[in-house]
Amino acid sequence: MEKKGSLVRDIITLILLVVLVVAPIRIFIAQPFIVDGESMYPTFQNGNYLIVDEISYRFEKPARGDVIVFRYPGNPSIFYIKRIVGLPGETVTIKNGNITITEPNGASRTLNEPFISAKDKSYNMTDKLTDTQYFVMGDNRPRSSDSRVWGPLPVHNIIGRVLFRLAPFNEVSTFPGAHHFKQIVSTSTSSGASS
Repeated sequence: MEKKGSLVRDIITLILLVVLVVAPIRIFIAQPFIVDGESMYPTFQNGNYLIVDEISYRFEKPARGDVIVFRYPGNPSIFYIKRIVGLPGETVTIKNGNITITEPNGASRTLNEPFISAKDKSYNMTDKLTDTQYFVMGDNRPRSSDSRVWGPLPVHNIIGRVLFRLAPFNEVSTFPGAHHFKQIVSTSTSSGASS
């Protein structure tokens, strides 16, 4: 009888631990995500198992180059994974597959993107972002539905950034796909403020 009572007590303790410790972590700090599709190839492949950090952006702003998971603006029940290319207040210009970023102060830079699988020269556009919008794109440009198609991403749609890749096992990594555009090629600089 004593062993049976001890087993029941242990099971109840385990359930309480799950409810009090594991569930809040899963809901508020990190959640799993499985890549579905080819829009981020070769950085991520179909079936990659990722853990998304949901807490960091409460303390810091998303950065250019971060790989994020977010709710698709056209249908918030669908989750997408893309890379941040344009930041709030910037103007993103795409011409022949090359991306130029113009900052609010007028400084202009063409991005060097060694991580993309192929350029997509079918989009030529300019998009001015508000203070609450990001411009996101997939690394596999010809096969990605992203801000070029459905517009800028509102900040409130962002779930978090990719923290870990747990599968496949031979590609386990922390901040997989992280690239912060350290090699941005400057095209022009202006010290004046733009309207």
